[in-house]
Amino acid sequence: MARTHWAAILLAQVVCFSARAQAQTDSLQNSKLPLSRASSVPSRPQPKVYDLQFCLRSAAANYPKINEARARLRQKRSQLTQAQTAPFSKFSATGALGPAPTTRGTNVYSPDSDASLSSDMGLFWQVGVEGTIPLWTFGKITSLIDAAEAQVVVGKHEVDKEQNAALLQVRTAYYGVQLARDSRALIDEAKQRIDKYLPRLEKSVETGDGDDIELLRMKMYRADLDARFAEAQREERKALVGLKFLTGIEGAFDIPDAPLLRVTARLLPLSRYLEVARLFRPEINMARAGIVARKAQWELERARSYPDLGLGVRVKWARAPQVTDQRNPFVGDEANGMQYGAALGLKWDLDFLPQAAKSDEARAKLEETEATERFALGGVATEVEQAFLDAQAAEQRLEAAAAALHYSKQWLVKVQQAIDIGTMDNQDIVDPSKEYALRRFSELTAIFDYNTAIARLAQASGWRAILNEQ
Repeated sequence: MARTHWAAILLAQVVCFSARAQAQTDSLQNSKLPLSRASSVPSRPQPKVYDLQFCLRSAAANYPKINEARARLRQKRSQLTQAQTAPFSKFSATGALGPAPTTRGTNVYSPDSDASLSSDMGLFWQVGVEGTIPLWTFGKITSLIDAAEAQVVVGKHEVDKEQNAALLQVRTAYYGVQLARDSRALIDEAKQRIDKYLPRLEKSVETGDGDDIELLRMKMYRADLDARFAEAQREERKALVGLKFLTGIEGAFDIPDAPLLRVTARLLPLSRYLEVARLFRPEINMARAGIVARKAQWELERARSYPDLGLGVRVKWARAPQVTDQRNPFVGDEANGMQYGAALGLKWDLDFLPQAAKSDEARAKLEETEATERFALGGVATEVEQAFLDAQAAEQRLEAAAAALHYSKQWLVKVQQAIDIGTMDNQDIVDPSKEYALRRFSELTAIFDYNTAIARLAQASGWRAILNEQ
């Protein structure tokens, strides 16, 4: 039974993050339930059953980490829109409304004083629009847009990265629930088998034909099965709580009561996974998009050493009825008239030394990102190979466990037949029964290890198709 206990601990580690969520959920539910009415509360509603594919879709839609990545992607898309529209939106509108004293005359003579304050006051108003249309920026606008587009690509792959991590956790928790339930069924089977022969041994001991030491041994084994059953129940509930948190499903939650089966995916050559990882792994694609963004930022800093050429446009309309409209083109009149015009303009920041330093900084960041890509390629290849070796070893353990289970079952059947015909004693059922339970649990654990190893291989290579996912 030591191996059973070890497997229970392993399962607890897999879904240990759900324990705190379960405690918080229980405390919230208990706080809303008055103690005086606890006995009158009706039974809980029947939980809804969700299969693995539904759990995966729910996690992809509801898991907070994935939604965080989606929110960051929307931010990057907004920044792209800003980069595309901001250079062509440098226009401003002005307007004014206020009192205007009566002012008459020309630039030669006026009957009104400079401070013409009188009771005969009127209003003036004016509106205007001015701005610059960029014509040639030596690549500043295109570099800015290229950098923003690359950041959007980074955001998309970041969403994929969070999805891959969440789906792996969902599969691990889902298989954990199935393993715990199969363990309970296995323990029930062992208990029934012991309960079948325990009364016979007790009678044999009472008549003096049986061995009381073997009777105590069988009772001890029977009590240990009850303890293991309680552990399996605990791990099942913890895994369900973790799965519920991952999927974001509210209300009573459960999965189909189906046995843990080996996934249909089969291992392909290692070279295939390495090749696919270079194409699909989000971290590698993020690094590649980061290089594109850094190159664009470097080109942007280099382009800022050159001037900007643009077309300046200005339109203004002003009206003050109490002020005489001046018709002389050599006399400025800000109170009345329409002003408009356009001219080619140039703007050149002459901070050459600071700008050269900024360009060097951008170049250094580009080299840093290129080194990050090389590290990602090497690290991903190592991770894929390790995941492949784990899956390969899990497959071998599964085949060996299945063979051992077959032999232990034959042993158990032969002992049962011998007991039934009287050639063996009742206490002889303990060792083959115990060994069969251990071998069956070893097979279940091997199936769990193989399924999770394939899921980790899918995450490491970024290839969801091997798990029949869309």
